[in-house]
Amino acid sequence: MADYPITECDVLIVGAGGAGLRAAIESSAAGCKTAVVTKSLLGKAHTVMAEGGMAAAMGNVDERDNWRVHFADTMRGGQYMNNCRMAELHAKEAPARVKELEAWGAIFDRTKDGRILQRNFGGHRYPRLAHVGDRTGLEMIRTLQDHGVHKGIDFFAETTIVKLLMDGTRCVGAFAYDRERGRFRVFQAKAVVLATGGIGRSFQVTSNSWEYTADGQALAYHVGAAMLDMEFVQFHPTGMVWPPSVKGILVTEGVRGEGGILKNNLGKRFMFDDIPENYRSSTADNPEEGWRYTQGDKSARRPPELLTRDHVARCINREVKAGRGSPHGGVFLDIAWIKEKLPNSVEHIKKKLPSMYHQFKQLADLDITKEPMEVGPTTHYMMGGIQVNGDTQMTTVGGLFAAGECAAGLHGANRLGGNSLSDLLVFGQRAGEYAAKYAKDNGGGRVSMKEVEDAAKAALAPFEQGAAGENPFAVQQELQETMQKLVGIVRLEGEMQEALGKIAKLRERAARAGITGNRDYNTGWHTALDLENMLTISEMIAMAGLERKESRGGHFREDYPDKSAEWGKYNLRISKGSDGRPKVERVPVMPLTDEMKQVVEENK
Repeated sequence: MADYPITECDVLIVGAGGAGLRAAIESSAAGCKTAVVTKSLLGKAHTVMAEGGMAAAMGNVDERDNWRVHFADTMRGGQYMNNCRMAELHAKEAPARVKELEAWGAIFDRTKDGRILQRNFGGHRYPRLAHVGDRTGLEMIRTLQDHGVHKGIDFFAETTIVKLLMDGTRCVGAFAYDRERGRFRVFQAKAVVLATGGIGRSFQVTSNSWEYTADGQALAYHVGAAMLDMEFVQFHPTGMVWPPSVKGILVTEGVRGEGGILKNNLGKRFMFDDIPENYRSSTADNPEEGWRYTQGDKSARRPPELLTRDHVARCINREVKAGRGSPHGGVFLDIAWIKEKLPNSVEHIKKKLPSMYHQFKQLADLDITKEPMEVGPTTHYMMGGIQVNGDTQMTTVGGLFAAGECAAGLHGANRLGGNSLSDLLVFGQRAGEYAAKYAKDNGGGRVSMKEVEDAAKAALAPFEQGAAGENPFAVQQELQETMQKLVGIVRLEGEMQEALGKIAKLRERAARAGITGNRDYNTGWHTALDLENMLTISEMIAMAGLERKESRGGHFREDYPDKSAEWGKYNLRISKGSDGRPKVERVPVMPLTDEMKQVVEENK
């Protein structure tokens, strides 16, 4: 039997993005020995790519904002599929988490009187996003790291979890390998927090970084955790579409929050043509009012470019399909037009959107202060994920917690921009707090070395297949093409059934994946191991998409284009059946309390 290094800790955190770091800080502060495993280098988590800001109802720019309005906006944006308890906690606790970040050293943009500045974002009634130019995620990670490194937390960078380890029905650790040398390691823990982010690399066009291969979701599912809302994938309306090498890279919603407009190849602002009924009363019906809103006029209504992401993405998709798109298959996002309104527009754009200016200048040789950008929908965020308790973030598996994008509940059928960063802080804190409490209350469990040996043997199987095996990169590429084409922004029953058939065949090929070379930084091996997670979650997305026969939020069925009152009563939960296959079942949506109903009613 191999002798693997064993790291013992009270709480193991998997992921070093916003949720993972905030959980680690909280766990460590509770006196627990805490270890953080990150697939990438410390400081390179996908959170750094979040640009626009973090939503928190502090009322610094518009005093009418409060947690009640934020709660109502989140529920309406999520089409009332949300875990309403999570939406309530998020709306109430986000301001404190942002102020805490400020106290730890975060440098926010400021109002003239020195308070944290807040900007407009899609789906939010008032300017609510605390921000640092368009580099907010980077500032969050920098601050959390600076605060966390002094807490005695052990960090294991470039380390990937292969399997969660169980003692009966309780999670007691994880089996991992280091990506640099390919050596295995065992983590033994009293509680485990998954904070691994999203699933975007299962699609061909995505804003997500390379780590987002559905690791946390698949790891949790395979040890018995239930998954929720897997049909709800968010396609951000504005990703870069040109040049091909950067297709999918995010163009922040902050561009539209600062006055950017969407136009088709006829020069028409097409978003005015399609304003949903439930947003009509709060949306501008003319360009002048929309502009005044972006400049802080409290009597003005938001421009239609700031409607929810699912709606804007479908409108862009419609323009492209109708032949009214840009030369490279998107539409035009124009912030340069504000020179008509502001004499210092060039300096204003560079100050408010420094990353966007440099991104387009460097990657597309385009000056956004002078020319419109070409943008189109990109796979961006997973609303669904691991089912958790709204208060504690514990999954349906004992000792296993989840927070951030890999957990489901807060966002329902569609996430509002900016809610993700405050989600990381609010529920990262809660996951760390309750994981520490669980560790103290339950003590240690027993790691089975047979389970470890079996995991090691499975992980090394691609080396046994060798050059005669399937190419893991080819399997990954075909999966991405399948999901993009057949389970993408617009869905049909026949196409999703076709996708499930292709996924089944790809799973057979992935089991035969073969690689050559040794274990030292072998990207073919890493990809072969990622395939299981990507295939597992892709199958669930297609299964849930087939089951939900309506269109709602991020899930749009061309064969069922309308929302259904009956389907609005249910979330879809997926768990592993007795035959080892995923089983889809309807579960009632968490009912609103009387107070919540009143809050929603008063903020319609």
